[in-house]
Parts: sequence; structure tokens; C-alpha cells
Amino acid sequence: MAAYAYRCAVHGEFELRLAMGTAPARGSCPECLGDAARVFSAPRLSLGSRTVTALIDHTEKSRDEPEVVRTPAGSPRRRTPMAPPNPALARLPRP
Repeated sequence: MAAYAYRCAVHGEFELRLAMGTAPARGSCPECLGDAARVFSAPRLSLGSRTVTALIDHTEKSRDEPEVVRTPAGSPRRRTPMAPPNPALARLPRP
């Protein structure tokens, strides 16, 4: 269901919830049952949080302009601990 806005000359704006794509050009005011014209306005885009909006914008941008990454996201790569040096190998000749 979608909400469609209408404007009554006497009572002002009101909304009717109808199946998507079935809204008539003229509606009936729920208070006076008078004729009301349909009002076209921008969708309620400002109701979302800024964080969600920023994430959506970032996702849309990355579709056409992907960021180059050098390491996968997450925790930094850990070095594996090295074994202590073997004293027997210390006496071998070095090249």
C-alpha cells in the first residue's frame, strides 16, 4: 500500500492509502466528502538517519568508482611469532 496525498479546499491536505498505481486524480475528503485534487510532492527522503543515507550513497558511488584497497577490511594483519633462534645454526657459515 502506498500513501497518496490529496488537498481538500475546505479541510486542507490528507492522505489515502491505496494499492500502488491505483490512485485516481481526484479523491473524496474523509471529513466533508467533498472533491479533492491529488497533490504531487517529493517522497519522504529526509525521514532516514544520516548514517543510513551516507551508507547508501557510499554503496551507490562504489558501484561506478570502486575504491582501491591494499588489505582486506577488518583487524590488521598479525605477524606470526617466530621461533627462538637455534644455537646450532648460529655456527654454520653464512654466504
